[in-house]
Amino acid sequence: MRTDTTLAREIPMPFRFRPEVPKPRTTDLGLFGFLRAARSNPITTWMRSHFEQPVVAAEGVLGRVTVVSDPALIRYLFVENAKNYRKDDLQRRILAPGLGNGLLSAEGEEWRNQRRTIAPVFSARHVTSFAESMNLAGIRVARRLVRRDGSQVEAANEMTRVSLDVLERTIFTQGLKRDPDAVGRAITRFLEAIGPIDPLDVFGMPNFVPRIGRLRARPAGRFFEEVVDELIERRRALTATGSAAPHDLLTLLLTASNPETGNGLTDLEVKANIVTFIAAGHETTANALTWALYCLSQDAASRERLEAEADAAIGADGHFALADLPFAKAVIEETLRLFPPVPFMSRQAIRDDHIGRIKIPRNSTVMVAPWVLHRHRTLWDDPDAFVPERFLPENRESIPRFAYLPFGAGPRVCIGQSFSLQEATIVLAHVARAVRLDLAADHPPVVPLHRVTLRPQGGLRMRVRDRGKAPSENQANAPPLVHTGQV
Repeated sequence: MRTDTTLAREIPMPFRFRPEVPKPRTTDLGLFGFLRAARSNPITTWMRSHFEQPVVAAEGVLGRVTVVSDPALIRYLFVENAKNYRKDDLQRRILAPGLGNGLLSAEGEEWRNQRRTIAPVFSARHVTSFAESMNLAGIRVARRLVRRDGSQVEAANEMTRVSLDVLERTIFTQGLKRDPDAVGRAITRFLEAIGPIDPLDVFGMPNFVPRIGRLRARPAGRFFEEVVDELIERRRALTATGSAAPHDLLTLLLTASNPETGNGLTDLEVKANIVTFIAAGHETTANALTWALYCLSQDAASRERLEAEADAAIGADGHFALADLPFAKAVIEETLRLFPPVPFMSRQAIRDDHIGRIKIPRNSTVMVAPWVLHRHRTLWDDPDAFVPERFLPENRESIPRFAYLPFGAGPRVCIGQSFSLQEATIVLAHVARAVRLDLAADHPPVVPLHRVTLRPQGGLRMRVRDRGKAPSENQANAPPLVHTGQV
């Protein structure tokens, strides 16, 4: 981050790994070129000017679009005048058919009611209490990887499994009662199906017109409906017996009521939010861990520093405390900079406005793209390089709040950001202490693919080497915790 004394001079710069990513375009794609690129991989549509200028406004396929990469103007958009902007129609057309009208897709009073209902489970106190469950899941994946010593694993699948393990230990504490690999595969198929931008959505065609992606997503959608229906049925059966139900997110959703009206969430709202947390809620952590393992496999100095920290920070009980893992946390935060969970966020103006000197007409789109913002040439030193030191405590304050948005900002900031960051940091420390993961020798180039979130195209095959410091089998096989305290 550029300051009066630049971060490039503050941080020693040995070899730095620069992940291979699509290069910014220098020529306009035109209508059909844009539609093809947006459907194939939207991050390939960005122009060089987006990475060099604070504001770029243009007329295009989506009408007038203003891309904002100035932290002060982003603050205005997301905080100071947030009431004038809503989620744009394109995002809602893409997400709502798959995820329903949950917290991610809802608007207005419906969104505010859901946000107030769900917020307590993600309070700082409650997230801290989840650390033990996250450690147990980290221990389990570490042992699982050690058993694969000398062989190859699909790292993306392993990180999906551990993130689902954490969900079962903290959010749905009676368990999903499904094979975690089957759930992981369904999530991948679901997001890959709904992720590509369909020209019918771009041009605002009615929802009853069939979309290829939605048709492909139906099998995975039906699978999720079955999983969610089972969760709700088992929880209601438990409460019907008079037994104390775990005070997790599921119970909260089923028993919540609006403090002003006394009304609870509808069955559709409950289902939509459960699907959101299963399908999308785990993606932030699973993808961050996958990308972190990839970057570390290419940066020996950072990996050795992480291993040394994990070796020193492990507790007598085999657990980690978040406060003892500053470098592991910095690795995750730098990974989220390079590979943000949500590559772009867009808003639609409700009324005419001005952002800086740029006029924003009513109904036009304003876009903030973390994929662009986090690699912007005027904001970051060596923006394409993997430099975890940027996020160490002594450097973190030099990064303006609205230059780094892996979880969004303003009223719609991701409700689970603290949960995700704590989980990813603890799990990464367990993996780094137990094994070394190297990219398979015959692996093709690792390329980010934008499908709602950013994931490695084709997965990530890695070879496992046991470091001889894995936790015991008893620790790895500890049962999920059931939280019965108030949230």
